[in-house]
Amino acid sequence: MPQKAKKMDKKKLESFKKLLLKLREDLVHDVKNLSESSTGGNESHDVSGHVMHMADVATDMYDKEFSMGLASKDREILQRIEDALKRIEDGTYGICLGTGKPIKEARLKAIPYAEYCLEHQEEIENQK
Repeated sequence: MPQKAKKMDKKKLESFKKLLLKLREDLVHDVKNLSESSTGGNESHDVSGHVMHMADVATDMYDKEFSMGLASKDREILQRIEDALKRIEDGTYGICLGTGKPIKEARLKAIPYAEYCLEHQEEIENQK
């Protein structure tokens, strides 16, 4: 195993924590909006009492499934953000979960909830 990675300084950790909290707030807002838009509004589609055209029904179903897929992906990212915030608290943030090496700061700025260094992430994706 490589030598133990140095912990990130408190100032950098605090800036990443703020970034993660902002991302979490934005995603929670987006998930709420997607949930409301996919469940609300059904009453307005058929106020005349006429049967909706099959193409309209299919479009509505696709829109709802698309929104639910986005919300599901956002929830997955929310969990990864929560995990990153826990790693900040326990002092392991910025350290690759697979190799124990430091995750480059540029990667953390792009994906602040990154769990793996780029090299290990590529290995994982190549195994799929």
